Amino acid sequence: MKHRRTDAVQTRRDATASAAVGVPTARGSSGPDRQRAPAARAAVERGLHPEAEAAVRRASLRLGAALTAARNADQVTSPLGALYALSMLRAGAGTTTAKELDTVLGLTDEHHAAMNALLASVQQFDGDPGAVDEDDPPRTPLLHLAGAVFVPAGGTTGEAFLEVLARQYGAGVHPVDFADPSTAARVDDWVSAETGGRITKAPLQPGPATTLSLLTAVYFAAAWDEPFDAVATGDRPFTLSGGPTVDVPTMHSSPTVRYARGKGWSGIDLPYGEGFFLRLVLPAEGSAPAWDEQQLAGIADVLDAAAPVPVDLALPTWSHGSTQDLMGVLGALGLAETVGPGADFRAIQPGTTLSGGAQTADITVAEKGTIAAAVTQFAMVTSAPVPPELSIAFDRPFGYQVVHEETGLPVIMGTVADPRAARRPAGRAGS
Repeated sequence: MKHRRTDAVQTRRDATASAAVGVPTARGSSGPDRQRAPAARAAVERGLHPEAEAAVRRASLRLGAALTAARNADQVTSPLGALYALSMLRAGAGTTTAKELDTVLGLTDEHHAAMNALLASVQQFDGDPGAVDEDDPPRTPLLHLAGAVFVPAGGTTGEAFLEVLARQYGAGVHPVDFADPSTAARVDDWVSAETGGRITKAPLQPGPATTLSLLTAVYFAAAWDEPFDAVATGDRPFTLSGGPTVDVPTMHSSPTVRYARGKGWSGIDLPYGEGFFLRLVLPAEGSAPAWDEQQLAGIADVLDAAAPVPVDLALPTWSHGSTQDLMGVLGALGLAETVGPGADFRAIQPGTTLSGGAQTADITVAEKGTIAAAVTQFAMVTSAPVPPELSIAFDRPFGYQVVHEETGLPVIMGTVADPRAARRPAGRAGS
């Protein structure tokens, strides 16, 4: 098994390759070990692996259901960001660990090519998160996706693993000294740059024992297709879990949107511009906004097929942020070996296991549009036309997803239990 020496010579080669293909360095960075990926990614055409692409969508819904399983709590997460990171991790998994990932997530032999194709299909929406005016979201949606792997300078990392990350995911190698206290700031710099400063710290703090840190970033910004009139926003009762009612700022409009009802739920797809929408799902009164993979898929099928109708809409504004420990969630999902001490990641680095996994995410939904960001991180150590009177008011706990129309990928997913909860500063897992 070939392993790449991640020393200064290799760093200079990667930096030269980046310059040769016109790949910019990370915003605000300095030093060759913080160059962006050398853009060796070769985009795969969508549709070549339809079964694998369908499996990616199912896997993202499975992860989304697991990540939002807590009831009656404000949540925000990125199923796409989590799957992106796990897919990169899968590139270095072997034997029973690889089989477990494939079985639990439903991955196929063509998974990396399918992820490549689906990521390439949203490439047209890429842009610089740092250039977004978050008080005035862009009319053309911006979806920025990025991946990186930080490895010990002078150490060795699997050549085949790094080649898959570059070719299929465009993720670059960043050699660092994990024993140097400044390394944490370098990782945080990458996080801040790829999320436009919306998230400023990586979910996990690297330390001297860290041998690899793998990260993905998701940033989404878009204006509503039909913005809400801020003048119409006013306080409206919102029923909290358990029965208490509070007044919260609530937006009002009468858009024409896809609307549907199913057993125990009703919902709409509120469009942004050019192929993205906010899927809002209201459970039956007295029920929590929690759905499993099959239920989410069923809701998606019904709403995807629904005809646009005029709706009198009442929707609260909200701004939520959280950091979630992924290790327990993934273990409960069935990835016990993957997150345990016996995982086989020898293709990445001999004798390494996951020491942590976490995701920081936040979202702001207001009259002009939506801004959201998420960073997922894994760390490794060596181990050891209908009647207009139709209406829907999201005036009790509900669920939401930011969905890309063409692929059906849930970019951001969460629940709103109390719209009054202020956006919490992004912190590290367990903080």
